[in-house]
Amino acid sequence: MEMVIDTPSPSPSASSAAAGRQTRAAESVRLEHQLVRVPLEALKSTVRTNHRLAEKEIAAVLSSVSAPGGGGSGDAAAVDHLTSLVSRLHGLKRKMEEGARAEELQVQRCRARLNRLASASSGDDAEWEELRLKRILVDYMLRMSYYDTAAKLAETSGIQDLVDVDVFLDAKRVIDSLQNKEIAPALAWCAENRSRLKKSKSKLEFFLRLQEFVELVKAKNFMHAIAYARKYLSPWGATHMKELQRVTATLVFRSSTNCAPYKVLFEQNQWDSLVDQFKQEFCKLFCFDGNCPKEDPLSLPGFRKLAEPLPFSKQHHSKLVCYITKELMDTENPPLVFPNGYVYSTKALDEMAKKNGGKVTCPRTGDVCNYTDLVKAYIS
Repeated sequence: MEMVIDTPSPSPSASSAAAGRQTRAAESVRLEHQLVRVPLEALKSTVRTNHRLAEKEIAAVLSSVSAPGGGGSGDAAAVDHLTSLVSRLHGLKRKMEEGARAEELQVQRCRARLNRLASASSGDDAEWEELRLKRILVDYMLRMSYYDTAAKLAETSGIQDLVDVDVFLDAKRVIDSLQNKEIAPALAWCAENRSRLKKSKSKLEFFLRLQEFVELVKAKNFMHAIAYARKYLSPWGATHMKELQRVTATLVFRSSTNCAPYKVLFEQNQWDSLVDQFKQEFCKLFCFDGNCPKEDPLSLPGFRKLAEPLPFSKQHHSKLVCYITKELMDTENPPLVFPNGYVYSTKALDEMAKKNGGKVTCPRTGDVCNYTDLVKAYIS
């Protein structure tokens, strides 16, 4: 006798929930790239620092080994020299162990965040949204300088690996130093992030150097100020000659001047401007991804400059027209997003999928994907 067992098919509600989780997972990959970007950048920076340190120290030791006497003569001098080399290598070992621990911590954070994104398609909906809300709150508090409250919320929620409290605390130390009229921590931060700041064409280090020069003039340490300008300001002459000419003129006008263009250089507002500029540069590196599509007007520097003095617009309803059907996309005919970022109406893509066995083709790029891979966009 043959026994047949019927396997119950998934209920419509279960299928809908699964589809919702898949959509949420796709949206998370698009919207939460910063979640992984920050610890990954920190990991890359730590690896580079450790590598440079190891190369520098090992090269110095190998160079010293070629002269075992250390410039002296006799067995005692050779022993002392070798002892100092061994001590130096022990110091390098301790530093590399510290670096390895820092790398492991950052790898752990990357792993925790990747696991978090992976759970978007299989985890509990309510738990996912609650944790996301807490992360957003922590991030908001950090940006608004409520550091202690943000750290406490992260600790009580158990999401320390999913937020960037330590990154903002590093920024806070730089901000505090600038408010206390100390330049060194900010210059150290610029040195640590020099390659990324260079890519964004940042002028922060230049303005920090200018302020340090002005402070030397203000302290009437004129010879030191001149030497400082030759060493640190002259390399900027090819690109920032006007600013340099204005600042170096303070050697003549001094801090007691009433001449407005130079008097302002000695005021407290200059330090406040440095704090604001540091915050902007920090956010560019850690809170904002400046890679706009070529079609986005915000990718054009001229457009950004033109838009700066304009007030924010208020638009009650967005209007999108489908590239394929030329029809309006709205709640009845919502837009769908291709994996490549292009948007078309549901009506057009639904008809295309029915004719091509569930496949849809982007008419602009020729990219082909499954209809189920499309993501619904929302119009406000």
